[in-house]
Amino acid sequence: MSTKPLKRVPQLQSLSRDHHHGLLLSWKIRKGFSMNINPKRIKDYVDWFWISQLKDHFILEETYVFPLLGNNHPLIKKALSEHNKIQNLIEDSSDIITSLYALEEVLEAHIRFEERILFQEIQKTTTPEMYHESLLKHDQNLDCHIWPDEFWKS
Repeated sequence: MSTKPLKRVPQLQSLSRDHHHGLLLSWKIRKGFSMNINPKRIKDYVDWFWISQLKDHFILEETYVFPLLGNNHPLIKKALSEHNKIQNLIEDSSDIITSLYALEEVLEAHIRFEERILFQEIQKTTTPEMYHESLLKHDQNLDCHIWPDEFWKS
């Protein structure tokens, strides 16, 4: 049984592309651990990814997307809580290995939640006029392969 791809309104398409890069981040963390890569190398990539893409992605969602349902909506509360947890895991330097393992799982689950549940709910309850123009202008097209240490290919 195949599943149909989820349809995205144009205003959310670039955020969905960001989500693809986030899923790749989770995969790269898993791949790095499966290949016994030094966790410091993985952490360096995660830190770069946070600064170069994920942090701005969270800001866009929290500023322009989440308000469409309102910050008291249960799905938005869940998403905000997960954003906070993801940021805390990225910024945790006390136990890098544990944090990276948790980040890989939490990030993937969060992206699946946003794509399958949250964005679907937002699309059902909004009109194109309600979206902020910044969402249409957002298109980082981040090439995640520019990182010089491609540990996941070792």
